[in-house]
Amino acid sequence: MTRNLHERAREIIVLAGVGDRNQARGRDRNEDRVDPQEQIWLQAHLQECAACRDYADAASRAVSVLRSQPLAADSGLVRTTQMRVRVRALELRRQQERFWLVSLACLFVGVSAVITTSLFWRAFEWMGVRAGVSNWVWQTGFIFFWIAPSLIVGAVIVARGTQLTGNRDRLWS
Repeated sequence: MTRNLHERAREIIVLAGVGDRNQARGRDRNEDRVDPQEQIWLQAHLQECAACRDYADAASRAVSVLRSQPLAADSGLVRTTQMRVRVRALELRRQQERFWLVSLACLFVGVSAVITTSLFWRAFEWMGVRAGVSNWVWQTGFIFFWIAPSLIVGAVIVARGTQLTGNRDRLWS
């Protein structure tokens, strides 16, 4: 399907901001969105087509008028925004502190698991030998003993559901 040349030109004008050359840096930030070949084609098309040239000029004037209007925020809006930024910064700081606490707790649990696993393995082996049971019996007992706390904690978490995520207000409203 062939696109209309004028539609193509208008699309490039909008993307590249060709009509707006009054910026302080002399180059529109949106020019990077358009391929240099497209920009060359557009410049050639604008030299030949009065309608597209008028469209580019109108776009340029519209942008200039919009940029010439002062934009001042209400003092209440500024205070509210500053307050929200401070609250969000505090939330992020607390979240980072919790992250470090959780990281340290995970490290402690990992180290203690490595240490206690070998101790419990030896204890179960000793009890199995003393009781005269086969290896698979005391090894199965060890595995159950080792996995049972995780299963219990998992069941508690599933039973409590999304309450642990801090969405209690949504659940009860």
